[in-house]
Amino acid sequence: MSIAGNRRSAIGRARHELITPALILDLEIVRRNIAAMADWTKTHAKIRPHTKIHKCAEIARMQIAAGAIGLTTATVWEALAMVNAGFDNILIANEVAGEQKLSLLAAAAREKNILVGVDDPQGARALSAAAQKAGSRIGVLVDIDIGLRRGGVRGSEDAVKVAQTVSSLPGLVLRGAMGYEGWVVMEPNRQVRAQKASEAIGRLVAGVELLEQAGFPIEIVSAGGTNTHDMTGAHARVTELQAGSYALMDAAYAPLSPAFRPALTILATVMSRQETTAVLDCGTKVVAVDLALPAPMDPNIKVREVHEEHTLLDVAADHPLRFGDRVELTVGYCGGTVNLHDAYHVVEQDRVTDIWPILARGDGRGPME
Repeated sequence: MSIAGNRRSAIGRARHELITPALILDLEIVRRNIAAMADWTKTHAKIRPHTKIHKCAEIARMQIAAGAIGLTTATVWEALAMVNAGFDNILIANEVAGEQKLSLLAAAAREKNILVGVDDPQGARALSAAAQKAGSRIGVLVDIDIGLRRGGVRGSEDAVKVAQTVSSLPGLVLRGAMGYEGWVVMEPNRQVRAQKASEAIGRLVAGVELLEQAGFPIEIVSAGGTNTHDMTGAHARVTELQAGSYALMDAAYAPLSPAFRPALTILATVMSRQETTAVLDCGTKVVAVDLALPAPMDPNIKVREVHEEHTLLDVAADHPLRFGDRVELTVGYCGGTVNLHDAYHVVEQDRVTDIWPILARGDGRGPME
């Protein structure tokens, strides 16, 4: 049986019967998470969900059906995967460099509405050259740094320079501005997080107002992560949110965003039990630990550490866990974990009902031809 056929053979099995390690997606929780965000955005900024988290066309369709105005991606490869899946109105919330990637992006923009972040006149000129060659038009958001110190212009005057360059170049259309308060989202104290988010969005709005004063019409103001969505999205000048983790959630984000529940887990098997240590058949090759360790659904078990092929658990001497038992864990970081897998085992009422492919994973370019 092929690997693909092996995965499909899981349909109909109970979740605890899967070959491990297995990535499990609880569909009912995903539906509730998407509905909760959709309900909130009815009276606030709209949601353009970030697909870098789930990398899945089926989940994206659920988000669009619930009212999302488009999709956000981090890379050209993710954008192309969503275009190939039939989606339109896609924001690449990032700068794009490299002639081949720019060429692919510009070609897609002939048929689809594509937006790209730009923070440098040179980047704008490269994007324009690709658009001219492809005969397309590409929307641009001026990327403004609002405290993360990653991409984004560092000052409002530089934002004006970028906007001037974009507006002067063929094939480009200035649509607005974007910023990401990523330095805020993991602040555990909600009151402090709200204060910091307000400070960050204040920087974005100051840049937007300067752009408007310079004569540039600003249609889109894009920002916001899951843990700040109800802070950033409540600002009158913010038009859309890029939040992504809310659909899946994980052990790192769930304590900070109680409106959303973890829908993503890893099923593993105990491969060794010695005294108060149990070892699972999963490690950093299948579960990301960027932001937090995975958390067992059994509260009486604790993860001690995660190795390449092993997860070590601390268990009480009298705990019945033994060789061959199954353990399910909420993943530590959903985006990084998803990127390590080819497919979700979609579960409803504790039984696998479908297998959903994960798109543009790894380096994003797909399997070898």
